[in-house]
Amino acid sequence: MNAKGKNFWLVFLLATACLMLMLGIRHIGAQGFAGLGKEVEGYGQVVPGTAIIFPQDLGPHPEFRIEWWYVTANLQDKSGNHYGIQWTLFRQAMTPGPERLGWANQQIWMAHAAVTSKDQHYTREIFARGGTGQANVTASPFHAWIDNWNLKTVGPYNENHDNSLTLNASGNDFAYELSLNSAARRILHGDNGFSRKSDRGQASHYFSAPFLEVNGTMTLAGKSIEVTGSGWLDREWSSQPLSPDQTGWDWFSLHLEGGEKVMLFRLRHTDKTTFYSGTWVGANGEAEQLLNGDINFDPVEKSAISGRSVPTEWIIKINSKNLSIQTIPLNAKSWMESRFPYWEGPIWFTGSHQGRGYLEMTGY
Repeated sequence: MNAKGKNFWLVFLLATACLMLMLGIRHIGAQGFAGLGKEVEGYGQVVPGTAIIFPQDLGPHPEFRIEWWYVTANLQDKSGNHYGIQWTLFRQAMTPGPERLGWANQQIWMAHAAVTSKDQHYTREIFARGGTGQANVTASPFHAWIDNWNLKTVGPYNENHDNSLTLNASGNDFAYELSLNSAARRILHGDNGFSRKSDRGQASHYFSAPFLEVNGTMTLAGKSIEVTGSGWLDREWSSQPLSPDQTGWDWFSLHLEGGEKVMLFRLRHTDKTTFYSGTWVGANGEAEQLLNGDINFDPVEKSAISGRSVPTEWIIKINSKNLSIQTIPLNAKSWMESRFPYWEGPIWFTGSHQGRGYLEMTGY
């Protein structure tokens, strides 16, 4: 192998290591979950009071270390069968500073896509180097892409509401092409988009579009299936989102039958304590921050998956909303069997409230 080839593979291996940090899939010493709690000099900092600006903040923030564009949807076919889809594009900066051109660009991109049914869980991940055009995001018109996977707006930008979007991805045994539409405004989590991740100051900028109506076509094992359902778009960026002693997270997005939407997460610490946060969104689109002491998660059933014991059924309580529900996975084996494994899949829930949603768990 010549020197140029060796340099390419060195860059690739370093990029892969950084992607492991970005996804938060393994523990690295005292740096917090996957190194996301380490001190990072030279990168942009998440500051309270920073305004979220549209369409600017739909686009990338290369001055920050990590960010992602993330879509989930709970879908149903004409026969009443249920499915879930996931589409996520991640950006990781290798080093701080102004973006460089071409192969000197310090951005690494990775994407995950999945389709889940009650019996199957299909996944694929792909990687790209920044500066080559293989992957990127533009704010206006909004377009996030990697290879031939796309999330993009259709029609003119509307400052107060979400545009119509199209979404596609494919793998060896699956593909989907979906339309996402919403007349509701975006939701800012935390304090006007400043989302705390610990009591020590770690945070991200975070907003969502949780009222997406979804329709389109999935292809599973060569069979075309028309589907409709409810979708959720998350947008988040940071440079140090976790504290050094946080070991992973459990995140829920919930579509309640009454039309309300709920985002909840807990971050687990090495001393077995937890940090909770969330947002309650009324059916009218009005958002209310849920604080640490108002939320509680308790796992009630675990599943053996890929040599791990993973909590797949939960009791969730929100005291101020008199919510007490039990969540059940559509498919307990919704394991993202990629280079950086984690659990993510559709759920349904019963109790004081009913509905469907999504669950993501890392660090198990």
